[in-house]
Amino acid sequence: MSLLDVDGLTKRFGGLVAVDDFSFEVDRGEIVGLIGPNGSGKSTVFNCIMGRYDVTAGSVRFDGDDITDDATHEVVDRGLSRVSQESNPIDRYPVAGNIKLFTLPNSVFSFYGGASDEEIYEYAARIDLEDKLQAMPDELPHADVRRLEIAKALATEPDLLLLDEPFAGMNQAEIDALATQIERFREEGMTMVVVDHNMGGLMDLVDRVVVLNNGEKLAAGSPERIAENERVQEAYLAGEGR
Repeated sequence: MSLLDVDGLTKRFGGLVAVDDFSFEVDRGEIVGLIGPNGSGKSTVFNCIMGRYDVTAGSVRFDGDDITDDATHEVVDRGLSRVSQESNPIDRYPVAGNIKLFTLPNSVFSFYGGASDEEIYEYAARIDLEDKLQAMPDELPHADVRRLEIAKALATEPDLLLLDEPFAGMNQAEIDALATQIERFREEGMTMVVVDHNMGGLMDLVDRVVVLNNGEKLAAGSPERIAENERVQEAYLAGEGR
């Protein structure tokens, strides 16, 4: 049984069909790439999985349970977490405080409870931020701000991590370093779906690739097959030319 099973997912915004009858599944322990040109519907799929958007049609199942209508906090409690495309640290808290917020039971307005200092150190160490726990977010370079977003997601103890454009704004050395860290998460037992609009950053990392274009599934297969797929190449050329 797949860990994540998205079946016939459709999301409309008024007359606009953002995602149209889209299906894919993720097995436990996989890293799956979800790619497509800008505006193809990738982040909308993540928002539907995480309960941020109501689903127009179709279903989302996680570990055998239907989570289609779950609220976001319920989805997180089940073991899914998402690293957003945008970095949203809380500037008045240092790195450690930002991570701790994501370990609190129900409220981000209380600092009572949550993870211990040792546990926060461990979350940070998994993404190589342990030496910057007392740094303020605005003191961090861009790559470390992105790592902080990942550390916050790790603090919810997910079984499945959705990474939305994790490499955005990074140089090649930073991309390579983060890809190595993501691979280490898999070795620790985590399952991941990585969204990107750039095929190059993902192909060495993922086991399988699913391609979205104009809200529809265009192709799926191994990275090698997808890289050679003429329909995928044409979609990227058209999408990047807009």
